[in-house]
Amino acid sequence: MRRPYDSGVSRHRVVELAAAIVGSVLVLAALVIIWAARSTIARDVYVSEMGAPGQPTARWFQLSLVFIAAGGALVAYAGRDIRSRLRVLRAWAPSVSIWIGCALFLLTSQVTCTAGCPIPVGIAFTWQDFVHTTAAVLAFAAACWGMLQTSFSVGRRALSAFSLIAAISVALIAGAGGLFSLFSFQANLGSRLELIATTIALAWLLVLGVFASARLISPPGPATPLLESEADSRAGHHPALARPPVSSAAEPQPSVRP
Repeated sequence: MRRPYDSGVSRHRVVELAAAIVGSVLVLAALVIIWAARSTIARDVYVSEMGAPGQPTARWFQLSLVFIAAGGALVAYAGRDIRSRLRVLRAWAPSVSIWIGCALFLLTSQVTCTAGCPIPVGIAFTWQDFVHTTAAVLAFAAACWGMLQTSFSVGRRALSAFSLIAAISVALIAGAGGLFSLFSFQANLGSRLELIATTIALAWLLVLGVFASARLISPPGPATPLLESEADSRAGHHPALARPPVSSAAEPQPSVRP
């Protein structure tokens, strides 16, 4: 029998729904700010360069990163029930990967790159650029891992398919843009690739927030476990122990009349 839907659970869903909606709005605002800031610069620049000292877009860029960190953390909270069905991907939830990425993006908002955003190697090395670049690379890696984890979640076919496409796209596009920057090759193309990868990553986060909102708005139904083993552990028993006992009584034999 299904248990009554008490007010405590209802308040919990309201908090999650508010987190999903506010988080989605912040992520969307960050995406709009980044594209608006990029449109004011006549030449091609890497995304991080928009926050470099002296750039008129520096403050707006920092604000967008703060919005990403806050919005992503809220969306991750609303979608923290998502689990991957692959053992190698379910050591922790996708929400943890998102939280790690958000923390790193918050760090990049406070430690921006220097003018020109040089690669921190050789004579151009500075600790500021090293911290910013390392945090940005790890943030993208954490985001891609979260996408990959979500792509193998159970019962969310549309979200899983989009997450897999986003994970592969961001990894390849951002990786190519990073290599172009590292080897000072086709900087214009590399900067555009980085902007595209950033857009896809934020779009995925936005879709995740919208998905979480839609799930929380819909009427609650019977609990559907994401992983059978997880449901069993929560219930405190093994599935085999829940089977009805087999009666040891012999089956009645039909009577035979002479």
